[in-house]
Parts: sequence; structure tokens; C-alpha cells
Amino acid sequence: MNRIKLDAASMDNILENLLKRSPNQYGSYQDKVTNILDEVKENGDEALFSLTKEYDKAEINKQNIRVTEEEIKEAYSLVDDSLIHVMKKSLKNIRDFHEKQLRNSWMETRENGVIVGQRMTPLESVGVYVPGGKAAYPSSVLMNIAPAKVAGVKRIVMTTPPGADGKVTPATLVAANLAGADEIYKVGGAQAVGALAFGTESIKKVAKICGPGNIFVALAKKAVYGYVSIDSIAGPSEILVLADESANPRYVAADLLSQAEHDELASAILVTTSEELATKVEKEVEEFLKTLSRADIIRKSLDNYGYLLVADSMEDAIHASNEIASEHLEILTKNPFDTMTRIQNAGAIFLGEYSSEPLGDYMAGPNHVLPTNGTAKFFSPLNVDDFVKKSSLISYSREALEEIHEDIIQFAEAEQLTAHANSIAVRFRE
Repeated sequence: MNRIKLDAASMDNILENLLKRSPNQYGSYQDKVTNILDEVKENGDEALFSLTKEYDKAEINKQNIRVTEEEIKEAYSLVDDSLIHVMKKSLKNIRDFHEKQLRNSWMETRENGVIVGQRMTPLESVGVYVPGGKAAYPSSVLMNIAPAKVAGVKRIVMTTPPGADGKVTPATLVAANLAGADEIYKVGGAQAVGALAFGTESIKKVAKICGPGNIFVALAKKAVYGYVSIDSIAGPSEILVLADESANPRYVAADLLSQAEHDELASAILVTTSEELATKVEKEVEEFLKTLSRADIIRKSLDNYGYLLVADSMEDAIHASNEIASEHLEILTKNPFDTMTRIQNAGAIFLGEYSSEPLGDYMAGPNHVLPTNGTAKFFSPLNVDDFVKKSSLISYSREALEEIHEDIIQFAEAEQLTAHANSIAVRFRE
């Protein structure tokens, strides 16, 4: 890891380095993604089948592109009962948490017959993209489908790339079935995003696309925004541990490595006021690397995007945390709840030494689909509101409109919008 004394100059350099990981920096892939999307838009199923053959080595056609009930039953038989039990526990916690986010429509009645309000309506359809192969994460299936289900979305479509044998990872299928996916299709990559956005003979288009994926999926989601809505453009995973001298260095090291193992672009950062803690964490990291299965990936991640930042004060450490705006923020200080009150930017905040990041990934209930690459400054975790649209309600009586009609006319004429003014005036002319 890169050990640095924190100051204004080093902070700028770190932020610049972290931004290199953003999908916005991967323009070299854009032409290929555009070509794939154009092909799907023009040729529909035919493009899906040929692209799946090219990239996933699987023979997919109109007869087998959609996962059948028999395939789902087979998946249940291939997944350990204990894992199914764990997924059910996780799903209950996710549902319970997201049900608390539900908001009701409302209306307010004022004098003279004025009614204003807001109507909450679930999206009609949502597409959930799920990675396949080695990057199969049933926890992400639950996290993406459950809030859509809680919101009341009627049609939830999942796409995921098949293996060369034409089958979907069993744990992924079980998670999708438990969470309530209505349709599951064997297609991945940018071509799956295109199918969800434009529609094909086999896959009807959706209103919104969510879910993680590789750079091709991320760029495809960015490209189809406007045809459909999307959740976000997800970047590589990241964790920031904000700690003082009271933190357990072994816990800190273990938590940093929990994110560094995702991939070589993942970022793991310790910001601390303690030189001693930084030294101990560095040693613990080396000890863990002797036994962890993904040590090679972790080392590359830490070499490029791993930092031990030593600050002069907790105020400086908190400022650095807010500037980085990490996807996951762990607070390991004497009073983490007090420290938390000064945090402005973070995707998810984990408080205390027994609230490590994997708790949020799998079991706590809050969504683990979080803003990355500093976007926690303006984005929120995936939530029920992402699957609901809001309509404003306005109803005025003649008496109520008459009281303000001249104000509206004056406003419209000031903007030189005479038809606007006329629309109001015509109601009060003899």
C-alpha cells in the first residue's frame, strides 16, 4: 500500500488517481459497445444469438433463451439447502429495510377549491442485469430485485450470460426466483442491455435497467440512457476506513482486503490520525496476504489504489473522507456515532468494529448497490424510490384561479409566451 502524509497536494493527487478508475475514462471501448447496441437495435434476436455465440460460446435460440421452470427446479437441486436458507434470511432483511422506504401518494386541500398533491406510481417494468460465470453474485440479485418488488413493479426481467453449456449459474437462478423475477433470459454483455432498452422478438423492452456489470455493460447502460432510465454507472469497488488510535489494526487490515480482492481496480484506503496504527495495519496486511486465495489480485489493487493516509487531526481525516466520498465507509473511532455526524459523503457508513463491510454486502438489509468514484457526493444507494415515479397533482376551482390569473398572465407575458397568457385569460373573458 502507498503510505502518504496527508496534505492538500497529496489529496489532489490521490483523487486524480482514483478517478482513473471511472467508466468515463474508458472511451476506447465505446465504439465497440455502440456497434453492439446498433446491431441489437436493427436485428433483434438474431443479433442476440450471434453475439452470445461469439462472446459466451453458447448456442442460444428462440426456444431456449428464456429460463424455464424446469431449469429453476434443477437449480434448486444443485444449490446447498444451507445456502438457500441463508439467502432467504438475507432477503427478509432486505425486504424489511426497503419496506420502510415506501412513501404514499398525498393530496392537500386549500381554501377556494385548490387541490395539490403527488401521486406515487411504480414503474411498469424493470430489467436487472446480473453478471455470470466467475463473477456470479446471488447477493446482488437479491439487492436489485427486492426493492423493485417492494415498490410494486409488475414485470421484473433478469438477464444474465449463460455458460458455454447454455446454462445459468444455479445460485443466481435460485436467488432470482426467491426475490421474485418474472422473466429470466440467457444473454449478457452490452447486447443484453440493448435488448432491455430497445426490445427484441423474445425480450420486451423495459422502463429502467439496473444491476452491475463489466465495462461493456457500464458503457452500454450509459449509451441507452434516455431510451430507458438506469440506476447508475457503477465503477470498481472501494472502501475507506476512518480510524483513530483505538482501532484494532487486524480488523482494519481484514476490512481493507475485503474490497481489494474484488478486482485490480478496486480501492482500499485507511485514513487515520495514528502513525502507529498505520504501521500495524501495514504489517497485518502482509500477514493476511500469505493465506488469502486472491492475493495476486489484492496486491495489484493495493499497489495502484491502496493508501495508508496519516492525517494531523481527525478534522483533516474527516475532510479527506468527505472529499474521497467512498462507496463504503467504515468508522473505527472511540465514538463512531459522533464521528458520523460530520460525514457528508459516503455510499454506506459502517459504525464500530463489529460492523464490517461484508455485513452490508450480505445480511444487514440496506442495499449494497452504492455510488462509486466519488459520486456519493450526489448519488444515493439503490432504493425503493429508484423504482417509483412521481406525478404532480393540481386542481383549481374557477374562484381560486381568478384570484391569481392576472399574476400568471403577467409572468407569462414577461417571458413573451403569449399563448401561455391566453390560456389563462380566455377563461375570464366575456
